[in-house]
Amino acid sequence: MKHIPVPAYCDSVIPFTSWLGLGRSLKQLYKQPLHYLTNVLLKRWDQQRIGSDDEHRRLDVIIHPVRAETLIWATEEIHRLTTSGQHLASLWASDPMYHAYMDPVFPSIQLD
Repeated sequence: MKHIPVPAYCDSVIPFTSWLGLGRSLKQLYKQPLHYLTNVLLKRWDQQRIGSDDEHRRLDVIIHPVRAETLIWATEEIHRLTTSGQHLASLWASDPMYHAYMDPVFPSIQLD
């Protein structure tokens, strides 16, 4: 993941209702995977909204989409450049569903 450059520009304003939804939209728009830890963090941010006064408000009304996108890409850059492989391995060992938050770095090749 260290070799995949983080986009340095905001291509468009993306409407979103959840952090995970924004993450999925960014992956589609920029055709880039997100780091495992970024996916886990986005899920955690969505879970932290449960029970809040603004739980049912759209997130793009609470935080401007450009700021949210910038926040995700800054977090992504930190995860890509500084995460230890050993730390990831220990997290994956403790989470039997780790593959649910992993994006493929390259498309899988189908063998005939």
